[in-house]
Amino acid sequence: MSVRVRFAPSPTGQVHIGNIRAAIFNWLFARHAGGSFLLRVEDTDRERSTPEAIRTLLSVMEWLGLDADEPPVYQSTRTARHLAVAEAMVASGAATRENRDGKGECIVCRMPAEGKVEFTDAVKGRIRKRAEDTQDFVIVRSDGSPVFHLANVVDDHDMGITHVIRGDDHVENTFKHLQIFKAMGVEPPVYAHLPMIVNHMGKPYSKRDGAAFVGDFQEQGYLPDALFNFLALLGWAPGDDREILSRQEMIDAFSLERCKSSAARFDLRKLLWMNGEYLRNLPRPVVEAEFRRRLQIAGLDAGTLPDATWNGVLDQMIPRTRVFGDVPGNCIYFFTENYPFDPKAVDKRLRPDGVVALLQEVAQAFEALPAFTVESSETALRALGEARGLGIGMLVHPVRVAVSGVGEGPGLFELLTLLGRERVCARLRRADKALQTTAN
Repeated sequence: MSVRVRFAPSPTGQVHIGNIRAAIFNWLFARHAGGSFLLRVEDTDRERSTPEAIRTLLSVMEWLGLDADEPPVYQSTRTARHLAVAEAMVASGAATRENRDGKGECIVCRMPAEGKVEFTDAVKGRIRKRAEDTQDFVIVRSDGSPVFHLANVVDDHDMGITHVIRGDDHVENTFKHLQIFKAMGVEPPVYAHLPMIVNHMGKPYSKRDGAAFVGDFQEQGYLPDALFNFLALLGWAPGDDREILSRQEMIDAFSLERCKSSAARFDLRKLLWMNGEYLRNLPRPVVEAEFRRRLQIAGLDAGTLPDATWNGVLDQMIPRTRVFGDVPGNCIYFFTENYPFDPKAVDKRLRPDGVVALLQEVAQAFEALPAFTVESSETALRALGEARGLGIGMLVHPVRVAVSGVGEGPGLFELLTLLGRERVCARLRRADKALQTTAN
């Protein structure tokens, strides 16, 4: 039997990384098996499942390269089929009509009264519970609308789904879903429940922990291939030490047997590292274009720099950029005199007594150089340090903060030559203004 899996989100306007992680696993499983990856939009909540929310969902899938093999199924169009199955269940005795809330009759699926209910999960193994620990559950509300459990099972059957790969928050639902399959008299799919994504405290990862929706990562300048790669490793491993994998390498290696049953910790530092690796492997013209675009959005113009200087800035900044959202904040001082100062860096490096006066001497030393180069500026600074009985660090750090506003970045002397002697010396001479702008 050919593998058929599905991604079945309820569009609400934003797509959580836990949901898209499930989509990635389904997509990889289908591609590995040469099967089909399908999309079912569970849009029965008409207030939340707006056309805009559905467009957002489809846009996210396109951005991540999660291509479906058939046109999407919209669950809201299948209500008549869902209700027909419910009526058949009533007729067979698998479900009953009850007046539970005093507002009218609903249809309730009956769970076994004794024995065990169990199934074999492709990730978690055998899962069982006592029948007396289960409860009958509503499948059609008193207003005549089908409940998620019924619609989900009927659609999975009608779409020919062979494997249901979803988050382990659905484990309890699976006992109910298997009962509906039994009532329908059909074989259920294989179920595989993925581990929960948790924060560093082991709690479910949410918006409180940082970016939690795919759109957040898009806005922050993450690359889709990096986010895809990172999420694929949350609960799965290829069986070796590889962490950066191409899409085809992930397809080749993927199996449910290698999915983990324990919770997967979301490590933002690892994602940032991984994104930086992907970014540095992009063609330089692509990276350059994105730098220019983000500078322009901020009202800055890369064209104000000579070509050689601009290329030098890229040489220095590309290896130090982890995500495009770092731009222009990490390089703004190359393009404007109105660059911000980090108050902590100012307090530590510029505010101590005598530093501002010392920077005036640095400016004089730089102005006296026959040529302003990486080598000559370093030699001059070392000579001044020796003359004042200071270690080089006592000069390097204040100079950096004065000319860039921050305490870290490219190599200082490369930074100085890219800025040019005139701008460097002017910034050193007005270093006292940094103390005023950052004063408490």
